[in-house]
Amino acid sequence: MIDFRYHLVSIVAVFLALAIGIVLGSTALQGDTLDVLRSANNSLTNHLNAATAQLGTYGQLVNANDQFLLTAEPKLLAGMLTGDKVVLVTEPGASSGITDSIGKAAVLAGATVTGTVALQPKFNDLSGATKSTLDAINTELATTDLVELTPAADQQTVYQQNAAQLIAAAILNNTEGQLGLTTPQAQALLGEYAKSGFLTTSGAPWNRATLAVIVAPQTAPPDGASDPADQVLLALTAQFAGASAATVLAGPSATSGASSSAVSVLRGSSVSGQVSSVDNADTTLGQISTIWALADQQAGGKPNSYGVSGASAVSPPVPSPVPSATPTVSSTPTTKATGGVKKTVKTK
Repeated sequence: MIDFRYHLVSIVAVFLALAIGIVLGSTALQGDTLDVLRSANNSLTNHLNAATAQLGTYGQLVNANDQFLLTAEPKLLAGMLTGDKVVLVTEPGASSGITDSIGKAAVLAGATVTGTVALQPKFNDLSGATKSTLDAINTELATTDLVELTPAADQQTVYQQNAAQLIAAAILNNTEGQLGLTTPQAQALLGEYAKSGFLTTSGAPWNRATLAVIVAPQTAPPDGASDPADQVLLALTAQFAGASAATVLAGPSATSGASSSAVSVLRGSSVSGQVSSVDNADTTLGQISTIWALADQQAGGKPNSYGVSGASAVSPPVPSPVPSATPTVSSTPTTKATGGVKKTVKTK
């Protein structure tokens, strides 16, 4: 990556060259002065070349690490979520590339991805008209499906919180086989929000999963941590955490250091105690960490923050290898006392 030193050397070299040109064009310089300026320019050029070479080396190391992780990913994820169901929920502006990669990682871990719920910008709108529409839909669905809406944690986002609770009831279970909405009820519920422009669906997210991954936007909101998108996100993640066995918020590394990014805002809130977060989900390492975080939390681990900026750890603890139940047959024979040959069976 291009660091501050690279930028500084480049800028200084440019301005020094410009200064030399201006001075040469307007003044007759003494030989010693010109030599000093040329020497300084050459020195800066050498520093710039060295920084460029170092940048190239770092790029090669990053590419090598990514290639290694891509090769190792199937083994690193094998058996982590065997038999589990995962639902993907995307925030407005989330990367389809990150979403698809996390879905593929979940499949490598042995899980089934039930589907995707893509929240639309209207879901984050806190204007009166949107609140009125959400309130009407929430009230009707809660009455129809006999869902008791929980008290609001934040009056500003109460209608989004209620909607998130109902959506979670349609796509999530705390445990596999838990009684809840029927498939027709869940489909109808999601359909009501879709008809009003609050979300779209793909796959079959109504086949309720126990695990959820929320994919954060590619860019940080312009109005900082108080931006409606961030406030709605907190309401959403809290409801999903309560309705699932484990929920993870996954964001891109490009916004990992921004204080107003979805991941940063979550980490600074009380909801961080309920939801794990990964701030480099656009990398293979981050996608592996996302799956490991689900597995760790499902196994009884506490939610935590993982990644490269403001995280508690680079990744969750390395899971213990999953032993194979398939016996292997040794190719080395052992001889019985009778002179016969016996195969030795070893199990992993």
